[in-house]
Amino acid sequence: MKYPPKHHQDNDKLHLIEVIKTYPLATIISVKDNAPLVTHLPLIYRETDGKLIGHIDIYNPQTKLLQDNNDITIIFYGPQCYISPSVYTTTQLPTWNYIRVHLTGTVTKIESDKALKQSLITMTEFLEAPDHKYVLEPDNPRLDANLSYIKMFEITINTWEGKFKLSQDKHPRDTEQARNELLRANQESVKAFLDTIF
Repeated sequence: MKYPPKHHQDNDKLHLIEVIKTYPLATIISVKDNAPLVTHLPLIYRETDGKLIGHIDIYNPQTKLLQDNNDITIIFYGPQCYISPSVYTTTQLPTWNYIRVHLTGTVTKIESDKALKQSLITMTEFLEAPDHKYVLEPDNPRLDANLSYIKMFEITINTWEGKFKLSQDKHPRDTEQARNELLRANQESVKAFLDTIF
C-alpha cells in the first residue's frame, strides 16, 4: 500500500501555494555533518518566479548553510486537530486531521543591501494585509541600522508535496463534520492555550 494514501495527498499547486500564503511561518531544515539544523522563519512566495523569499539573522548557525546551491527541506503548517469519533455520524476510530506542505529546494544567497531592504518592506506589506495598519518606510532609521545583521536568501522549489488529511475517505456527512470540528477546535484551542500560559 502506498503511503501516505492518495486521498490524503493534494498535488494541486494552487492549494499548496494557498497554504504557504496563509500560513507563511515555515520550518527550514538543513543538514550538516549528518545533523539537522532547524529554524522557523516566515517565507514569502513570490508570484513572479515561484520562489520563496526569506531573511535570517547573521548569528543563526543555519545562516552559513543558506548559501548558493545548498539543499533544504521546508515544511508549512496549516490547521490541525484531534478528531473524536463522536463528531461522526457513522462508527469510526479516533484520528488526527491536518494540513501540511512539504517542499525541497535549493538556496541562493542575495548579497545586495538594496534588494534586502526592499524585500523586508515587501514582506511587511504582505504580512500587514489586508488592513496595512503599519507601513515599513524605506527611510526608517532602525531598518537601515539592522540591515547588516540580516541575510536575504531565495529558494528555488524542486519538489512539492501536499499532505491534506481531512477525513476524505469517510462518508460525505462525516467529512463535513470533521471540517466543522477542525474549525471549532482551532478557534477554541488557541484561546484555551493562551489563557493557560498568559
